[in-house]
Amino acid sequence: MNICLSAKRLINKEYMKINSFCFLILLCLFACFNVQAQNNIIKSLERDVPGNGKVTIHQDSRLESKIGVERINDNGIEKPSVIKAIGFRIQVYSGNNSRDARNEAYGVATQVKTYFPDLSVYSYFVSPRWLCRVGDFKSIEEADVMMRKLKATGVFREVSIVKEQINITL
Repeated sequence: MNICLSAKRLINKEYMKINSFCFLILLCLFACFNVQAQNNIIKSLERDVPGNGKVTIHQDSRLESKIGVERINDNGIEKPSVIKAIGFRIQVYSGNNSRDARNEAYGVATQVKTYFPDLSVYSYFVSPRWLCRVGDFKSIEEADVMMRKLKATGVFREVSIVKEQINITL
């Protein structure tokens, strides 16, 4: 009987050691996970600090997965980050729904690139017409300055400022 009690005590001691070891491992894993979560700016903003307000950020999980990730294309060169915003572009061509209109839109885009190589050019189809628009201007004043330069060349027949979603390079 005495041997059975000693065996039970020994088993209990070994069981406690195993439990303590597992608890220690879980605690280390939790600490590592917590440190990694704090590296995310969103998580650090949302933390609860006593005596201060709490920030809550609602966003798509795909966006959160991109935070802190370096964007590199196939050539190993870093891609410029772009955000979309409402701004202004200059419309330099508007045609109909034909193949000729498409070719003219791309032709006008080539002419713009000839005169203004640094200016971004967008040729695309919006039913029922082909459009060629240039620039990504945050203000109408910036767009107006470029519109005057485009008109001064005497090459472009129709030039007008339109409000549109633009690309802003970060």
